[in-house]
Amino acid sequence: MPTYFQRPENALKRAREFIDVGKKHRALDALYDVIKSRKHRTWQKVHEPIMQQYLELCVELKKSHIAKEGLFQYRNICQQVNIKSLEDVVRGYLDLAEEKTEAAREESQQAVVDIDDLDNVQTPESLLLSAVSSEDTQDRTDRVVLTPWVKFLWESYRQCLELLRNNSRVESLYHDIARQAFKFCLKYSRKTEFRKLCDHLRAHLGQIHRHQSQQTSVNLNNPESQAMHLETRLVQLDSAIQMELWQEAYKATEDIHGLMTLSKKSPKPQLMANYYQKLALVFWKAGNHLFHASALFRYFHLAKDLKKNITQEEIQRMASRVVLATLAVPMPPNRPEIDRLVETEENVGEKNQRLLATLLGLNNPPTRASLVKELVRLGVVGLAPPQLQDLYRWLEVDFQPLKLSGRVMQCFDFINKWEECSELRMYVTALQDITIMRLLKEVSQVYQTIEIKRLLELAPFANAFYLENMVVDAVRRNDLQVRIDHKRRCLHFGSELSVSQREEVVEGPHLQGMPSEQIRCQLVKLYSVLQRSVHLIRPEEIKDSTKELKMHIIDAYRLVCKKEHKKILERQQIIEARKEMLENLTFQREEEERKQMEERQQKMREAEEERIVREAEERAKQRSQREQDEMKKKVVLEKIELLRKTDIGARIFEGLEEEELERLDPEEILNRQVEQLDRERKEMQTKLKKQERKVDYMERAKRLEEIPLLQEAYERFKLEDQKFWLLKEEERIRLLVQEREVALQHKMRLSRMRDDKEEFLSKLTQDRYSVYKDKRQQFEQRLEEERRKRLAARKAERKEERREKFLREREEARRRAALEEQKRIEAERLSKLREMEAIKAAREREIEEKQRRMEEEERQRQEAEKIRQPTSRTEETSSWRKRDEEPERKIESWRSRTRDNRESEKESFGRRDRDNEKDRDNEDNWRRKRDIDDEPPRSRAPESSWRKAEPDADRSSSWRPGGTSWRSGDNRVRDGGRRDYGEERRPPPPRDFEREDRGRPPRDFDREDRGRQEFGRDFGDDRRRRDFGRAREFGDDRPARSGESENWRSGLKESRGGGSGWQSDDKRPSPRKDHITGPWRDKESRPNKPDASEDGWKTVH
Repeated sequence: MPTYFQRPENALKRAREFIDVGKKHRALDALYDVIKSRKHRTWQKVHEPIMQQYLELCVELKKSHIAKEGLFQYRNICQQVNIKSLEDVVRGYLDLAEEKTEAAREESQQAVVDIDDLDNVQTPESLLLSAVSSEDTQDRTDRVVLTPWVKFLWESYRQCLELLRNNSRVESLYHDIARQAFKFCLKYSRKTEFRKLCDHLRAHLGQIHRHQSQQTSVNLNNPESQAMHLETRLVQLDSAIQMELWQEAYKATEDIHGLMTLSKKSPKPQLMANYYQKLALVFWKAGNHLFHASALFRYFHLAKDLKKNITQEEIQRMASRVVLATLAVPMPPNRPEIDRLVETEENVGEKNQRLLATLLGLNNPPTRASLVKELVRLGVVGLAPPQLQDLYRWLEVDFQPLKLSGRVMQCFDFINKWEECSELRMYVTALQDITIMRLLKEVSQVYQTIEIKRLLELAPFANAFYLENMVVDAVRRNDLQVRIDHKRRCLHFGSELSVSQREEVVEGPHLQGMPSEQIRCQLVKLYSVLQRSVHLIRPEEIKDSTKELKMHIIDAYRLVCKKEHKKILERQQIIEARKEMLENLTFQREEEERKQMEERQQKMREAEEERIVREAEERAKQRSQREQDEMKKKVVLEKIELLRKTDIGARIFEGLEEEELERLDPEEILNRQVEQLDRERKEMQTKLKKQERKVDYMERAKRLEEIPLLQEAYERFKLEDQKFWLLKEEERIRLLVQEREVALQHKMRLSRMRDDKEEFLSKLTQDRYSVYKDKRQQFEQRLEEERRKRLAARKAERKEERREKFLREREEARRRAALEEQKRIEAERLSKLREMEAIKAAREREIEEKQRRMEEEERQRQEAEKIRQPTSRTEETSSWRKRDEEPERKIESWRSRTRDNRESEKESFGRRDRDNEKDRDNEDNWRRKRDIDDEPPRSRAPESSWRKAEPDADRSSSWRPGGTSWRSGDNRVRDGGRRDYGEERRPPPPRDFEREDRGRPPRDFDREDRGRQEFGRDFGDDRRRRDFGRAREFGDDRPARSGESENWRSGLKESRGGGSGWQSDDKRPSPRKDHITGPWRDKESRPNKPDASEDGWKTVH
């Protein structure tokens, strides 16, 4: 879990504390939490030291990926505020990584130099390793010590380049790091990393072209940016040449040419000269001698025209190189016509030549013949040494096949001996090939057959195999018509007369064509000779016939001139229409291509956005996974830290790095280290025993040999010490005597000054003492004044402190008294509430007891009435035949009764709660009200109540075994035997048939549909709910009351239908629902104490 810091300085301090105790991982985590925190996104001065410490820890722990995350976060923090801080941090990070890598390199070299036993340099282990692998000790040491740091440094360069790409504010830093990376690849010979670096730079350049609209993007039209890019690419080209990566060098030249085409003004001459020089070397290494010579030609002209202080020797050297490079260009092959229609290697080369020509700024690819003409036209041959001028004349002008090789050999000797231009020696091999080809062509014009032996004599620098190879190559390229006769060991020049593969082209020194070519062209020559003869013999006739032919042609034209003129005009119109059509087609095609391009770009943008989202999700997953791994590593490292604190653990974990500890389990680390310690202990014991025997032998031999030598030296040193002591003692006595004499002289000289000294000191002491007394008196006066001031101030301060202390104590006492008073009032209120709750509970218990007694009395009274009833009435009531004859009464379902009772109970309980709250507010009121409620009402008689009690009413809420309900008995008693035959008879609902369980809810009755007071009272066990008799309102063991009807709705129906009811007797308004449902619903309807009446109840309205 990341630690939160209120201030960045605290994180830096905490990290340094962790570093002091050796917990660098914890310090790195603390700094990383601050860097990635959104709270500290505003740059401050403390951010730079935090970042420097963070990167230093990353370098020491080799955590390149964590350093990358920190650098990207820091770039976002300071990019808009202080970009110089980012540059300093990045440069410091790379310098530290380079220092660590260089130290590792020195350490790896030192590890090879340090050998324990010089007598046994080759140990058995080294011999076995050399037998199974090609690596030596230095390579193995570099792989263990140096390679990890080299990898870390490479990742640092790559991450910094990725961090700074396409940012105009740090463009110079970007190019500096790129050049450092090239130096790194050269220093450590990292060819693979060099290729990756070139690909990265090329990709960054492409991104600059694609994202020109960004705010901080690099503008390639800026001359400074172009110059920096060109310099970086030239360094890349130079590095590729030094590492002999010619493919990368060629790509670098393409990049340089692309950057030069973007520039509106021409690059600097020095830069172009360097470019042509490097490009010429790339072409030479690629084996393209033609473009190598062309590049040198461009470099020569540029240096000669623009270089101010150029000397004649430099011009001669450059001209010599241009001449030799041009002469070393192979002769172009004479391919047949069929090769122009077939895709061959030469045709592909010609297509690539146009691209190479653009790199040199040429419109058309150069040829060997054009370069030779340029040498002569511009006088480059005349600037070369005489020996090279002769070489040009012998190879390109003179026809001397028998003396050609000897003369060329003299030029080769001159080139090999010319030390100032040692780079010209690389052209000797190519010039030998050109010489052999010239020799073969000139010999073919003179000889029809020649022995190979004779040909080797004409070319002394070639052997038979080399000569045969050159002949075969010339025939393959159609440069020569020759056959090799190995049986007679000779060469036959010429070919069959019926076959003509090409048209002969004269190139170089030429005497005559070959006999086969002369015979093949004989008819053409005969025609041309006869044509010239006719013109010489009959010139007038030919002139007249020509004139007549002209006149005939003019007459024929005059006949059709108008028609031809019309056709010409129509043709112009057709051409214009065709041009317009082609333009429309071109516009349509371009529009379609543009739309397709836009669609492709849109798809690419969508794909790029999807890729970015996908990468963000992957980074989030990787970040979460990394955090989980780090948590696991922290747990393991904490366990290891606990083990390290012990003595045994410190010895076990010595020598292991934290990365190894993170990869291994604690148990495995412990086992491996214990085994390693045992093995090292055994090896050390063996080595010590061997060394002990060796040292013992050597020491004993040395001591035996040195005993006589020591004795002899002791005697010699003894004599020398005696002589030395005597000499030094004499010198010491002599120096003491001289010192005594000098001291006496000084004493005599200074004794004359004693009186003057004493007088001067006394006078000075008196003056100083008077000054001291004056200053002391002034100081005592100031001291006394200051003492009085401070005493007065201290007295005032003490008085003020006592007053403030008194006020604080008084205020504290007042607050304590108020707090105690508040606590007392609260305690009194709580005690009153407890007393009220106790009184309320006692009252409820009293009411419950009264209710129980009244129920018991009512039940006893009903049982007594049942016993007094006559037998005839019982039979009449229970007879089913007579009961069927009676009019059927409406039976109310248990659902309607339960619903009405529940609604009335809710209203009744709400009023009761309000009354209880009012009673709690005024305890005397509810006590008086209780006393008043206990008394019977005086204003009304019991007979006037609508709940009028009847002596014969059956108010039992339970069902009766005989199938009759309490309603039937109650109605008979109340109506006095009268029946309402006018009432409409309706059959009861299916669920309201009279059955034994009628009047009770079914077993699947929703128990959750209850009143407010019953919520939460269903305990699920046998405990009875304390409803204080209110449940009887729903028909649960409720005692019957005289004069109470089935419900208030039935009472209203009977009153409207002409039946006897309370409304007909008392002419009262219909009672409210809450007055009918329960025995008491408000303050005016509460149960009173039983009196001497028949039913034992007093009802108050």
